[in-house]
Amino acid sequence: MTAPLAGPWSPDVATSDAALRRFLHGLPGVDQVGAEARAAMLATRSIKREAKMWALDTAVSMIDLTTLEGADTPGKVAAMCAKARRPDPTDPTVPAVAAVCVYPDLVRVAVEEVSGSPVAVASVATAFPSGRASMAVKLADVRDALDAGAQEIDMVIDRGAFLAGRYGQVYEEVRAVREAVGSALLKVILETGELATYDNVQRAAWLSMLAGADFVKTSTGKVSPAATRPVAVVLLGAVRDFMQAGGRRVGVKVAGGIRTAKEAVSYLVVVRETAGEEWLTPDAFRIGASTLLNDLLMQRTKQRTGFYSGRDYFTID
Repeated sequence: MTAPLAGPWSPDVATSDAALRRFLHGLPGVDQVGAEARAAMLATRSIKREAKMWALDTAVSMIDLTTLEGADTPGKVAAMCAKARRPDPTDPTVPAVAAVCVYPDLVRVAVEEVSGSPVAVASVATAFPSGRASMAVKLADVRDALDAGAQEIDMVIDRGAFLAGRYGQVYEEVRAVREAVGSALLKVILETGELATYDNVQRAAWLSMLAGADFVKTSTGKVSPAATRPVAVVLLGAVRDFMQAGGRRVGVKVAGGIRTAKEAVSYLVVVRETAGEEWLTPDAFRIGASTLLNDLLMQRTKQRTGFYSGRDYFTID
């Protein structure tokens, strides 16, 4: 565990590249072999039959149901929001998902469609997915989403700046977005597939948390690899250590490539065994997905009735 987060890490001091480099490069290194072996071991863990329905329902409740395509239309978003509110219209015991995630120009549609439900509206911002734009453009992107009613913002860091060691720039950008979003939830996308090493993943997570992130998120879903279990182990260890070192509880969002109920449940095992049961809630763990929900519903039906429903039984996400 790292040293407590004392005075130097107030928002306005000690945020130069040199000061941040000393802190971030002073974190204990990530054992690559150990992280990958632990992730592989946890992936083999099974869930007791009586706990499977709980696990499936919990995974459903953690989903950020997402569409981020150039061909997105108001009609597609409306259909997705209906699915988010009532994942299985024939079974009212299925929980709603945590949020829907759309581009800023479709936020108003999503807000109207989920009105009266517990589903939040999230929007990507800050020149998603590249993060390559001026700060003025990034903040305008955030304001557009918030003005349209977004309750959660998924921002991307400038990976080029991070990899070049311009930690102060990345920190200040996250701080600026943190201030702009106010009470809205801020998820910071690290795009771990571009960060090259687990040490960089850990450093980017700590940098984002120090700057005010509510969640650290693996990926945009536009880069491969996206979410992986070893990266989840690293991020969950980072948020655990951050809180133990005197920080806040920060959530983790895994996004990109998680398509089956088996995979989703395996991530819940990783959460419990790495960060602890305190993170087994939509307030602290999310799964960004577009096609996962149907498989969770199929497996849930199997648990409830003993029979699988065909994939065409559920609406297309």
